[in-house]
This record gives sequence, structure tokens and C-alpha cells, in this order.
Amino acid sequence: MKPASIRYSLVAFMLSAIAMPAYAQQTDWIDGSRLVLQTLDKVTARIQTVDAVIGEPVRFGTLEITPHYCAFRPPELPPDHSAFLEIKDIALNAGRSESQKGTTQNSIKDIASDSLNPAQTVFSGWMFASSPALSGLEHAVYDVTLLNCSK
Repeated sequence: MKPASIRYSLVAFMLSAIAMPAYAQQTDWIDGSRLVLQTLDKVTARIQTVDAVIGEPVRFGTLEITPHYCAFRPPELPPDHSAFLEIKDIALNAGRSESQKGTTQNSIKDIASDSLNPAQTVFSGWMFASSPALSGLEHAVYDVTLLNCSK
């Protein structure tokens, strides 16, 4: 090999090594502080958007939705938004008497947890805006879908 071709190869390698960290940073997700959820009340067919701030619970019907984290992709990459949500149903145990609570499989555990916290967690996990059916809330009355995440 000629010294000139080795030099050009070395320069090309150095430039690609320098550019790699910039590319790696571009593929990272951007942390967000706000998110928008689309909610559906299946009984009344009411669709509504809910704006939420990370760490602050919001109410929709009998649901209490607490977003713990959200992130989105940079604009130069294919759009996607993700969020980690915890959703509790506040009225899930409201109509149950103490005798009914004791008839479930883990009766001692259920009685103890129900007496301390009447709200039961119905969803805790990741939601993705690009594929809402992948991990969604399974509830008889409500649907919750992530629309987007932002700063």
C-alpha cells in the first residue's frame, strides 16, 4: 500500500471514530416532563385528552393516573414516545363489604391491603405512543392511551 492511501484510511478512521459518539447521542431518548394522554369512557363514549406532569397524579373518572417517567425521540429520528405510568382505580373496592373482601384467593393479604389503601393498582408499566395495543390499560370502563411526551 502506498503511504498516501494509508494516510487517507487513517484519517477516515479517525473521522468516523469522532463522529460515532455524536451519532450515539442522537439515538438516545430525550427525557420529558409533561405528557398528553387520550382517555375514553366506554360507558358515555366520551373521549378527552389529559395533560399530566411527571410525578403529579391526575384524575379521570375513578382513575388516578400517576406518570413516573416519559421520553421521546429527537425530531431527526422516527417519532416515538414512551411513558411509565401507574394507574389506580379509586372506586374499585368502594362497593365491596368486608365479608366480600375475605372471599378472594389471598383473603388475609387482600383484607390488609384494602383496609390500608382503598385504591387498587390496575396498571403499572410502560405505554408506547407508536403501538398502543402493545401495553395498554385493561379496564371495563376506561381506556388510556399515550399520545405524546414533551419537555
